[in-house]
Amino acid sequence: KQFNTPKSYILSSNVPLSRRKVAGCNIANSSQRDVTRTKRRNISRNPLDGVHLLLLDLKQSTQPDCQVQVKVHNHMSTCSLLKVHIINHYKHQPIHLNMSKQDTMLILLRTSLFLNLYAEDIYYFPTLFQSLSCIVQIASVRRSLFNGTERSQFLNQIVVGVRNILENPQGLSDPSNYHEFCRLLARLKSNYQLGELVKVENYSDTIKRIAEFTVTSLQQMWQFAPNSVHYLLSLWQRMVASVPYVKATEPHMLETYTPEVMKAYVMSRLESVTVVVKDGLDDPLDDSGMITQQLDQISSIGRCEYDKTCALLVQLFDEAAQRYQELVSAGSPGAELTIQEGRLSWLVYVIGAVIGGRVSFASTDEHDAMDGELACRVLQLMNLTDTRIAQGGCEKLDLAILSFFEQFRKIYVGDQVHKMSKVYRKLSEVLGLSDESMVLSVFIGKIITNLKYWARSEQIISKTLQLLSDLSVGYSSVRKLVKLEAVQFMLNNHTSEHFPFLGINTTSTTMADMRCRTTFYTALGRLLLVDLGEDEDKFDQFMMPLTAAFEAVGNMMSDVNIQLKSEEAKRSLVGLARDLRGLAFAFNTKTSFMMLFDWIYPTYTPVLHRAIELWYPQPCVTTPILKLVTELAQSRSQRLMFDVSSPNGYLLFREVSKMIVSYGSRVLSLGDVPKDQIYSMKYPLFQIINQEHMFIICSILKGISICFSMLKAALCGNYVNFGVFRLYGDDALDDVLNMFVKLLLSVSQRDLMDYPKLSQNYYGLLECLANDHMSFISNLEPQVFLYILSTISEGLTALDTMVCTGCCATLDTVITYLFRRLTSKKKKSSPGAVSDSEAFLRILELHPDILQQMLSTVLNIIMFEDCRNQWSMSRPLLGLILLNENYFNKLRDNIISNQPNDKQQSMALCFENLMNGIDRSLLSKNRDRFTQNLSMFRRDVNDSLKAPGGSSPSPSPSLDMMNCG
Repeated sequence: KQFNTPKSYILSSNVPLSRRKVAGCNIANSSQRDVTRTKRRNISRNPLDGVHLLLLDLKQSTQPDCQVQVKVHNHMSTCSLLKVHIINHYKHQPIHLNMSKQDTMLILLRTSLFLNLYAEDIYYFPTLFQSLSCIVQIASVRRSLFNGTERSQFLNQIVVGVRNILENPQGLSDPSNYHEFCRLLARLKSNYQLGELVKVENYSDTIKRIAEFTVTSLQQMWQFAPNSVHYLLSLWQRMVASVPYVKATEPHMLETYTPEVMKAYVMSRLESVTVVVKDGLDDPLDDSGMITQQLDQISSIGRCEYDKTCALLVQLFDEAAQRYQELVSAGSPGAELTIQEGRLSWLVYVIGAVIGGRVSFASTDEHDAMDGELACRVLQLMNLTDTRIAQGGCEKLDLAILSFFEQFRKIYVGDQVHKMSKVYRKLSEVLGLSDESMVLSVFIGKIITNLKYWARSEQIISKTLQLLSDLSVGYSSVRKLVKLEAVQFMLNNHTSEHFPFLGINTTSTTMADMRCRTTFYTALGRLLLVDLGEDEDKFDQFMMPLTAAFEAVGNMMSDVNIQLKSEEAKRSLVGLARDLRGLAFAFNTKTSFMMLFDWIYPTYTPVLHRAIELWYPQPCVTTPILKLVTELAQSRSQRLMFDVSSPNGYLLFREVSKMIVSYGSRVLSLGDVPKDQIYSMKYPLFQIINQEHMFIICSILKGISICFSMLKAALCGNYVNFGVFRLYGDDALDDVLNMFVKLLLSVSQRDLMDYPKLSQNYYGLLECLANDHMSFISNLEPQVFLYILSTISEGLTALDTMVCTGCCATLDTVITYLFRRLTSKKKKSSPGAVSDSEAFLRILELHPDILQQMLSTVLNIIMFEDCRNQWSMSRPLLGLILLNENYFNKLRDNIISNQPNDKQQSMALCFENLMNGIDRSLLSKNRDRFTQNLSMFRRDVNDSLKAPGGSSPSPSPSLDMMNCG
């Protein structure tokens, strides 16, 4: 329960507890005084009991703006414990979204209370940490809860508290307190605009102290509190990003302090290299996630006063590059060379970040010229490092160069780049790179070099191929790339001889090193597609390496002694499946895809089926094959719109059906797997001794999920008339649908909801089945149909909006089908009319509670929860109401009766308006009218539930419709 809190309280050990009181407190009647006296008599038994007296007095306070000072003279330990108790009490007090003036004052008072608690016990770290934690939570309150005056008052209070903490930073020596304070600083800009910050009292002194604190932290705390640095950089990033939008006349002074922060960051990174190498500490350069996060923040900070940033980077880079060149020329490997490589790695990362932080409306030609200066230095360094790559090279430095290339590509390569940019002028003057095509040739040269010499580094190969893939997407850049001789070399020589990462490494214990092959062939497919047209000879020439590899795998698998070469055959087949999947993804035109389909079917599809039969328990083999077939079944950009005389659509579906049935029947024969191990292989923390069992465990859910995705792609592709299968006695459709049911029953509801990919694929497939194959669902066995309905009911409350929306669409289709069957049954009883749904109707008649539960769930979500897909929820709701009118009336009466007496009439009016003008039909016009009524119903209900004081309480259990009926 909320109560007003004075800003501070009297707690003096020199005053008897029985005589202490809170200023402004007034006990209303004698009974309350008696309670107070009774509690005061027992205070002396336990010092902490004084908290209860204090809270009682605070609860009775009616003047929120009373002023009392905190006075603690001795008994420090008891007072500190008392403060911890108070903090814990207030820490869990709620703040309503619809606040009154009194509630606003309460927030201000709590802020003052916690700041005072921090100031009084500056050496008692538990109190400091909890005080700061509470202040951070209060500072996170949405700014929209205050009006203009209150917002300024609240922000000024927070900023004053921050300045006081910085003036007396002794408590920040504790890592926990330091981290919480950094979080508090980040909140200053998260919730408030820079124009509001500059108007607070003593802003100039505060921003100066924050800058000094940031510089000191960057210099000293990178090793001890690296996670806290994120919040400091976040503060400066947000402030710098707001500079163009500041309308206040007061100076923000960021041009003074931001260069200092930038310099401190860069110098701290460079100095960390020496410490890491000499002391053997964990290298921050190995943490790619942290690097990406910090560089994103630095990209904005460095662009403020960019001339100073550029001058600093040029100076540091020239010094490090010169020293590095001297060491390389002298041929003296060792710690000194490693240090210089690390320093250059950080500088290249930062240069790429600040170039990537360029904003078109805030940049000038001078800034572009500075970008050119920095880019020239990085490219010159790349030329130097590539001369050493055959002797080993430096992985970290090459990763930094790839990061620079990615940032430069985003800004200065593509359709939107101004061709007369001063970047290209500088590149032309220094390196002779006069246009974008010549820069792209440098990119491709580096890509080929990395693919040739860095096969042992999965990280470099992955980032290199991602860069190639990004370059192959742009409309203009991909056409310039195709004209380069280096690109034509790649298209004609994509073999392991020229690109060792394509080789079959039989000594590797896993096949994860081949995942990047899909990205490689996706990029090659896009490049090939530019000039391919209908040239089948060019396509056949490109496919020659893959053809030879498939022939070799087919020969190995047809050998009776396959076990002798099983490892080589598996790795070759997995590599081919990943390669073909990349090509299938890139070939999004009908002509190119048909070339690929004619190449693979029917010549090589038997090899894929044979692989499933041999190695079905091993997901490292089955997963790439299943994903390949799934990609082939995708009608991407309507590439599967076959000619009217072509049987390819039916042939493709039969292959999909055969693949799912073959895999599903075998994987189901593996038996039950312990639930705590079903996805063990995916998480390496679990150790499983039996490798065969490890493969079996991983294959269960992931393989089923891919099968669901594959079947959905085939059913929704619109390239097959499914009525033909039953008409001509083809069992392909029935077999795959029956296998879907078997696979579904092998998965528990909990697993369906716990694994996002599995749930998305299942509910997407179920929606497709409900739309086009409702007769199949209506003829399912009772337990199967009930299980499907239960999964729909569970999905309605899913956190994933996509899953919830799909469940609503599926439920709407089922309800519409049921309603039409019931109404047609009443109008005309014909034993020959759709007799296949009679069992379906009987199941629902025997279990009416299923639909009633769904009605209750949907209505509960709409009335009392944050319904993000109200339109989708409205579609099945009308059908549920019409099929369960009696239950809906009881539900409505129960809700109305549980409202306060003064709200029952308004709630009854809400329900009356909901069904106003609604007919007993599911015609489109009637549905649309109901959807409009539901929007007004939800708004009126929310207004009705608001408390008189303006706050909106959560529904009590008695209002929860899940308890009705």
